[in-house]
Amino acid sequence: MTASDKPGKPAMDTPRHVYGPRPIGALVPALTRPAFRRRGPGSAQVMADWAQIVGPELSATTTPRRLSGDTLTLACAGPVALELQHLSDQVLARVNGHLGRVVVKRLRFIQDPTAPPAPPPARPRRATAPVEVPGIPPGPLRDALAALGERIGDADQA
Repeated sequence: MTASDKPGKPAMDTPRHVYGPRPIGALVPALTRPAFRRRGPGSAQVMADWAQIVGPELSATTTPRRLSGDTLTLACAGPVALELQHLSDQVLARVNGHLGRVVVKRLRFIQDPTAPPAPPPARPRRATAPVEVPGIPPGPLRDALAALGERIGDADQA
């Protein structure tokens, strides 16, 4: 009679380790294999680190969609594709430098109006008078309440 035949005992997909608990390293391949089948580790790294690879200007207007074979597909708004064609050698060098080896040899551009637009410029903060907090002794609580009052004052002025 096996462990799965006994009532109240769950069936085990993998046999138990003979010498006690199984090491975590033995479980990792079974957990990561399905994810890496869909998207390889190089692709996942490019997707996660895109802003660091190409910088804030290009990452604001482009999105990596897929890395298949040696081709990286980038989604961007129409006019940005022309600029990316001119910068393609630099983008390839940055991507391959980030990955540590030559993985991407070609770039493919698709026009996607849903690519993230450029973020709006940050509004300059107005100088406000320090907020007085009466009745609270000097210390971290008073400083925190004063900073909160200044932020609330900035939001009211916007």
